[in-house]
Amino acid sequence: MKHRYGVITRAPQIVAFIFSLSISLAASADWFDDAKAANAAGNYPEAVAALKIGVDQGYAFAQYNLGTMYDNGRGVPQDYKQAATWYRKAADQGYALAQYNLGFMYDNGEGVPQDYKQAVAWYRKAADQGYAMAQFVLGVMYRDGEGVPQDYKQAVAWTRKAADQGYALAQYNLGVMYYNGQGVPQDYKQAVAWYRKAADQGFANAQSNLGLMYDKGLGVPQDDKQAVAWYRKAADQGVALAQYNLGSTYYNGQGVPQDYEQAVTWYRKAADQSNAFAQFNLGFMYVNGQGVPQDYVQAHMWWNLAAVSGYEDAITNRDSIAKEMNSAQIAEAQKLAGEWKPTD
Repeated sequence: MKHRYGVITRAPQIVAFIFSLSISLAASADWFDDAKAANAAGNYPEAVAALKIGVDQGYAFAQYNLGTMYDNGRGVPQDYKQAATWYRKAADQGYALAQYNLGFMYDNGEGVPQDYKQAVAWYRKAADQGYAMAQFVLGVMYRDGEGVPQDYKQAVAWTRKAADQGYALAQYNLGVMYYNGQGVPQDYKQAVAWYRKAADQGFANAQSNLGLMYDKGLGVPQDDKQAVAWYRKAADQGVALAQYNLGSTYYNGQGVPQDYEQAVTWYRKAADQSNAFAQFNLGFMYVNGQGVPQDYVQAHMWWNLAAVSGYEDAITNRDSIAKEMNSAQIAEAQKLAGEWKPTD
């Protein structure tokens, strides 16, 4: 059994302090160089002091960066209300990064009451200036119907704008939309094309999905070796579903020599992240002694953990194996399951 990730949700991490943009400053704007140097040296109070000089002169760039200092608690106590205040001043001057960040604050209710309509309004201002991250998030808002009526065609339109700028999350989301036929006709070849663009940038979920497309022969010729290659890239980045799928390729000998020990290794990585399918398969391998010594206690534990997720087959298997165990073994298995904690 193989599984696919869904579309990414919510906005990316808020944009931080930035000095890499070309801006027009008066020749006497020493505050800019002072703030840049202080920030690079980690002397945040001095950076704040220099930025305030730029703020007093009305520079949107300084207002934006002062907002990031309050947002992150650098050189000043963290204060989301102050961050929103300074983002708004810069945003009102048309500064795209500040417009995006103010949208983010409304989106998440940080420093302002949560208000999806206001979030959309500010995201749109930044998106209309060509800011790819804002275009991406605006696509998500249309897809989810937050702050705007749900509209998959608008979601695709904004996602495509960001994807065309090379934004990997947008490329991935556009691939999912083509896969599901949301706002566009279902088209596996287009899904593969957009997954590949994001995957080539190292985006792990896209790599996982691309592996599955090769695995199933959707939009590309079926190719077990290519499936394994892409699963491995995503699995190495910690994607639980890719780890599970890679474990299955080793279990079945698809694209790699059959290797139960490797199957156990990858199933365990996914199981440790609470992937119920991997937990179920790991229990199966312990029962049969495949890649590990036969161990009913471990099998019971892993099936018990999968059962917590509502996996019906795991419940059936756990209850069945319990009939072959004594009370001490069952107690030990239950203790292990109770003490188990997922990895971060």
